[in-house]
Parts: sequence; C-alpha cells; structure tokens
Amino acid sequence: MEEVGKELVGRKVFVVEDEPMVSMLIEDLLSDIGCEVVATASRFNEVLEKAESIAFDVAILDVNLNGQHTIPIAEEFARRDLRFLFATGYAVPLVPESLQNVPVLHKPFRHDDLARAIRNVLS
Repeated sequence: MEEVGKELVGRKVFVVEDEPMVSMLIEDLLSDIGCEVVATASRFNEVLEKAESIAFDVAILDVNLNGQHTIPIAEEFARRDLRFLFATGYAVPLVPESLQNVPVLHKPFRHDDLARAIRNVLS
C-alpha cells in the first residue's frame, strides 16, 4: 500500500466514469491507497439511482459521461451534502459559482494526486 494513502484506508468511494479502462485504473489506484470502491456508474441516470442507495465517503465524478455534462449531478450531490471531486481529461470545467471550490483531478493522475484530492475533499 502506498504511504500517501494510509489515512484513507477503508474510505468508501463511488467511481463515476464512462470509460471502462479508466474506471478500472481508478479502482486499482484507490485500492493501492487503501480505499474501498463501493460502486461504479457510467451513465447519468445510473449515478443518481446509485447515489440514493449506497453509502460513500467521497465520489469521483467524471465531468463528462458519454457526452453529457455531470454538473447537474454535482449540484445534486452538493445539495445533499455528499462529498465529491471532479475528474477530467479536458481543461478545467466550466462550473457554476456554487461548485468553484470542488477539487478537480486532471487525468491522467497518479496515486499521490488521487490521495491528495480525496484528503482535500474529506478535510
């Protein structure tokens, strides 16, 4: 297990990513830092459905799911006080002022980037 994530051991993470290979990579990185992936979702409606039925400490929210922006999901998460961060392979996403403080993890990222972003969300 990576040293950078010891305090993250057992943290429950919801991975929202539409690219299967990227999702598997994120799951592996999370495992390496001691986090537990409690659910994954790759479609817009699936995210909201799963968020209703699972408990998680933090969600990693891809900014774009199959061409559909996830800002409405982020706004719903914020409204429900669910912790999350954005992940994107694009430039910094255009987000409403209410979401300006949400951390953005730029793909590709490493273990320490992921651990730092999760710690930031949980602090």
